[in-house]
Amino acid sequence: MAKWTAFPHAGDYAFDAASLKKSWARLHQGDCEPLPKDAAVLQAWVLFHNGDFQKALEAGLKAGGDGITVANKATGIYANYLETKEKTKLEMFMEVAERAEAQQKADPKNANAYYWQAYALGRYGQGISVAKALAQGLGTKVKNALEQTIKLQPKHADAHIALAAFHAEVIDKVGSLIGGMTYGAKKDTGLNLFKEALKLNPTSAIAMIEHANGMVMLEGDKKMKDATKLYEHAAASKPLDAMERLDVEMAKAELED
Repeated sequence: MAKWTAFPHAGDYAFDAASLKKSWARLHQGDCEPLPKDAAVLQAWVLFHNGDFQKALEAGLKAGGDGITVANKATGIYANYLETKEKTKLEMFMEVAERAEAQQKADPKNANAYYWQAYALGRYGQGISVAKALAQGLGTKVKNALEQTIKLQPKHADAHIALAAFHAEVIDKVGSLIGGMTYGAKKDTGLNLFKEALKLNPTSAIAMIEHANGMVMLEGDKKMKDATKLYEHAAASKPLDAMERLDVEMAKAELED
């Protein structure tokens, strides 16, 4: 396996098993992942939260079982924020989607097995272009997987954000008429899902960022001021781990542009 790009703020987060357990509920407010019983899986999460994404992937795969979730999250977050080669990034997203689909078969009540499939296919679709992804039938797969995530875990804030973004992007690309008739995308549903996500996880920088982007897609430039405010809130958030740091840094970079 090629060496991954290092997390740019290495050393800023230094969780161990004990401190991670104390912060678990807050760190996993977005994905509702249960605290692992297996010490090896918990250790893989320690690596993830500290920003050692490649080691978290390896440890998660080695642990197996629920370790697949941390392997998928580590790969997905790394690919989204730190991988510079587009081809590698797309390959990583497809690996996550395939692993998550296999995990669903082994553990059909695992909400995050559906979520990581949806996340990976959604990001893959953005990479190849939303229009192409819809033509390949990926939109329906993403929507179904996210709806299943929420059915299994109604408080899954990240799935609410992703499903809201799905509604926004489809309408943005094909319009509300075709979006509604062909893909079941609705403006009101999207806006409500964004609000619900922030209610479930009010301190989430990524929820604020995605809400801002979706609001502009669904309601146009008249919402630019509100969107900027959300970006400012996101940029001012205090990140608790490596992933949150990447979200906050992205918000800051967008505001500077």
